[in-house]
Amino acid sequence: MHCVMVPSGKVTTYGEIAHTLGIKGYQAIGKALKCNPYAPDVPCHRVVRKDGSLGGFKGSLMNEAILEKKRLLNAEGVIFEEGKVDLTKCFFSFSKFSLENNSSKDI
Repeated sequence: MHCVMVPSGKVTTYGEIAHTLGIKGYQAIGKALKCNPYAPDVPCHRVVRKDGSLGGFKGSLMNEAILEKKRLLNAEGVIFEEGKVDLTKCFFSFSKFSLENNSSKDI
């Protein structure tokens, strides 16, 4: 089984994950990530909305959880522009990564 994680300093979107999995339910991705008991060790904080806004973190859409998500992304070098992630500089696309040619690893 292959596992590709969004690398530090990059983000992806709920929609990109859904597309990669071949499903239309990007909201289901958010619900699944909401239940991640291992955050931030399993880096669900690297998933944002398609407009670059942060979305949720640890089951919350505001307050301390979102501040923590932004702090984690800042510490990893993610670039923000006017309060949103600059997707032109920090977006990670799974389509650029071949699962067939790589072993499981954090790239």
